[in-house]
Amino acid sequence: MTFQLILNLLIGVIWMFLSESYSFASFIVGFVIGAALLYLLNRFIPDSYYFKHVRAILYLIFLFIKELLLANIEVLKWVYKPRLNFQPGILALPIDVKKNWEITLLANLITLTPGTLSVDVSRDQRYIYIHALDLPDVNETIVSIKESFEKAIREVTR
Repeated sequence: MTFQLILNLLIGVIWMFLSESYSFASFIVGFVIGAALLYLLNRFIPDSYYFKHVRAILYLIFLFIKELLLANIEVLKWVYKPRLNFQPGILALPIDVKKNWEITLLANLITLTPGTLSVDVSRDQRYIYIHALDLPDVNETIVSIKESFEKAIREVTR
């Protein structure tokens, strides 16, 4: 991934010098041309195409924004209900991510989403303990988190 990014940046700089236009727009044009060339010649380069990771990062950001908006709407509905009939609870989420920064990112994404709070990570780093404001079905919540945030984090890192 790093080799391709450096090569793409170099193509952008070379394009800027060849076009004799030393502006940021000229560099961006060269960068886009370099990205297209790297995509076309990807089978000759040993690494996987690095833009795949950029796409996965953008997907993770948009997923978080979507979940943030949906959770805010849900919490807003609870606030304005005349009777509070939610079921708070704590669950142990089994996690498949292994690196410390992946676990930290997952725990922070869970905590930043309204209605959930990452309480602790088990000593063996196999579980994250989560407090949820409304926990009607534990298995559904686990599957939801694993299929959204954890899957997106794995796409970024692998």
